[in-house]
Amino acid sequence: MAEPYKTISKGIEHEIEVRRSRFLCAVAGVTTEEEARAFIEERRRAHPGARHTCSAYVLGGDRGVQRGDDDGEPGGTAGTPMLETLTRRGFSDTVAVVTRYFGGVLLGAGGLARAYGRAVGETLDLAEVRVMVPARVMVVRIDHAHAGRLENDLRVSPYAVRGVGYGEDVRVEVAVAEGDVERFGEWVASVTSGRARVEAGGLVFVPA
Repeated sequence: MAEPYKTISKGIEHEIEVRRSRFLCAVAGVTTEEEARAFIEERRRAHPGARHTCSAYVLGGDRGVQRGDDDGEPGGTAGTPMLETLTRRGFSDTVAVVTRYFGGVLLGAGGLARAYGRAVGETLDLAEVRVMVPARVMVVRIDHAHAGRLENDLRVSPYAVRGVGYGEDVRVEVAVAEGDVERFGEWVASVTSGRARVEAGGLVFVPA
């Protein structure tokens, strides 16, 4: 069963210093690899004089995409601890970028790993976080004559309308928390006097 996860609702930057090296971490919420890569490049352009721009991102929940990049640091000392911090804290749909300005003192593999992990961890502690919970896309079909009333009822209900399509009948897609699927079917039957058909669709994540 899919598990809830956390993501960033508002991006933030935070800096730490370790033995004169500066580590500037920025985190943001993203939904695609293209968005994650664009954020990484944006940070790289913002700090052209930095020695390293290391990054990690997680997408799509616990079985999604996970990437980490050391950007010239010794293998496994930057991207991996950054990624581990994200996953250990339960984050997904999130990118973290740590920009390092070298301070002239070598930190060693262990020191680097601790610094990069700490930079991400402290930044996550300061960020605005949103919890995403698994939901099922429920497809509600109803005749045109009664669709307007159903749409109005849905838009003032706790259920999130994802889209409306018009054809031989009206097709409304609604995101429903997995624990509320049965209750939602009962609610639709009640407000439409049994005129609507409800079908279960794919899994999505919605804000808690």
